[in-house]
Amino acid sequence: VQDAAFGQDPRSGGDEGSQWRWKEEVCRILGEIQAPLSPLLLRLCHWLLPKLLTRLFLSVQLHWGQLEMVLRAARMPEVPLVFLCSHQSQVDGLLLSFVLLSQGIGLPRVTVGAWPSPWLRSLLQRLGGIFLPSGMAQTLSDRDEGLPGAVLDAYIQEVLQSRQPLILFLEEPRASLWLADSARCWLLRVLRALRDGAVADVLIVPVGIAYDMAP
Repeated sequence: VQDAAFGQDPRSGGDEGSQWRWKEEVCRILGEIQAPLSPLLLRLCHWLLPKLLTRLFLSVQLHWGQLEMVLRAARMPEVPLVFLCSHQSQVDGLLLSFVLLSQGIGLPRVTVGAWPSPWLRSLLQRLGGIFLPSGMAQTLSDRDEGLPGAVLDAYIQEVLQSRQPLILFLEEPRASLWLADSARCWLLRVLRALRDGAVADVLIVPVGIAYDMAP
């Protein structure tokens, strides 16, 4: 992150005022990515979500044998779980978070697409949602990522090193079979963490979600 900041203005490396401005910019970018989790909101959501699901669906079905394999994988020491998921509706993130948390795997960090409402974005961040910094989804060249890309790399490395489960949606709802630009950005971060030795390995868990009728 320091290399990316000072690389944009090499003359500011020893300037205390410039360092403070870069620190503020890094904190601003980090605030776009995530926010501190809210235990109160998490407990409220954990209580409300089963009631919501029973109103939306007749049933939610899990493959128990496959879930047992995931539970065994979650017990492997020092190896983070990365869930690569199909994406059928905006309910998917909440549904998967509830399943993983209720099975004792832990609260995952869930990648979320663009949400037009700032208050809804803030709410999802408090529940474990993470977002790309402004403009990152449209940036496909490493040269153009700059400081936001460096902060995002460092953030994903911290998530994996702390063994927080990470959920990546590979597509946008109603646009299946195409890898979304935002998914490319998230996957690149995981690959870089492996390449740079931030983590020795990750366990990739493919997740398929299907609805009789998507909400």
